[in-house]
Parts: sequence; structure tokens; C-alpha cells
Amino acid sequence: MNTSSRDFNFEKAVADLRSGKPVFGNEGTLTPLLKELTEAALEGELDSHLSQEVSANRRNGKSRKTVKSLNGSFELKTPRDRCRNF
Repeated sequence: MNTSSRDFNFEKAVADLRSGKPVFGNEGTLTPLLKELTEAALEGELDSHLSQEVSANRRNGKSRKTVKSLNGSFELKTPRDRCRNF
């Protein structure tokens, strides 16, 4: 993931926390960070999977998924591969 696509702004998060904004939830301060970490983990998992493939399997765009957690929900961009067998 390159730095230009990141949504999390540390300075803004600190300011939001100081102003009393909630930490988690739909509009929570740390929700964008959780989103970035999850998307990076999914990208890494697909990279690892594709590096082990012997076939011509490759990336095939991204899907949008809504993740619901105890602290609220957020939308992820999940990477896809052509074979979808993992």
C-alpha cells in the first residue's frame, strides 16, 4: 500500500481524541486505522498466495465488503484473484 492512499491521519486522530470524539464506532477516531491495517493484511495474504501459485493466477481487482464489529462497521476494499480457490 502506498502512502498516498492512506486515510489515517495521526495528528487529526490525536486532536479528535482530545476533543472527546469516540475511539471506535462508525465515526470513531481509530476506525480508519483499523481499516488500513485490515486491508494491508489482506493484500499481504494475497501476495503470499500468488507467490506460491504455479498456475497463471493473478490479481483481479478489488471488491467492497462491509465489516461489522462490536465497535461499529466499516467498508473494506478486499483484493481478488482470478481463481478464487483459497
